[in-house]
Amino acid sequence: MQASSRAITSSQQGPHQDLVRRVQRARDSAWQRPPAEHTRIAFEGAAQWLADQNRPLILDAGCGVGLSTRRLAERHPDHAVMGVDRSEQRLSRDHGTLPDNALLVRADLVDFWRLAMAAEWRPARHFLLYPNPYPKSTQLKKRWQGHPVFPAILALGGVLELRSNWAIYVQEFALGVKTLRGLDGEIDAFTPEGALMTPFEQTFLTPFEQKYVESGQTLWRYRVDLSTTGFDATASAESDSTESTFTESPSTESPSTE
Repeated sequence: MQASSRAITSSQQGPHQDLVRRVQRARDSAWQRPPAEHTRIAFEGAAQWLADQNRPLILDAGCGVGLSTRRLAERHPDHAVMGVDRSEQRLSRDHGTLPDNALLVRADLVDFWRLAMAAEWRPARHFLLYPNPYPKSTQLKKRWQGHPVFPAILALGGVLELRSNWAIYVQEFALGVKTLRGLDGEIDAFTPEGALMTPFEQTFLTPFEQKYVESGQTLWRYRVDLSTTGFDATASAESDSTESTFTESPSTESPSTE
């Protein structure tokens, strides 16, 4: 990967003016489209693996090539680390042997989140590392915070960490959490672990993280503990059908990791 990446440009100067309405609509709407069969089968296998691991879960959502899953597993040997991505091509890239406490799952992330919520999974930590920003103002519904699945992401609980090279994406996500859960979390510009080391010592979590650092871009991080007290406005996401229903196809609506 070339160490050259253009900074994100957008007509937006702050969080999208329609974000709160979309988040509230997702909260108040039932999603009736059933999960895709291939994702349901993948989830069943992942659930069995997790049961066999008998360790707290770290979910690496949209793991791309799986490098982050490997490195998270190495840093947290007492946890089961599960990376999920929809691209078989990305997941098949060779980044070394998977640690025993790591699993890569090919599945549609939207459906996987919904199945995890229904199964009452409670990951200890939940990572969203550099999701596709979709910076055009018309693309809000493609960002996770503007997507109908957003309440399900929050319903899983745990400590959620989002990283992005676009400050507005992080600000929007935080506003969505505040709207649904009443929690503020923390936003900061950060330098990844290993960024100041020699090239042979560096351990960036993802190839994109390394690319952005080497291009001189500022990286942003949002962290929030979803297990802490706040008002829970996600409870109606699957059960309240009084407003509307979602039947959108994940093939056109699911943001992917860059």
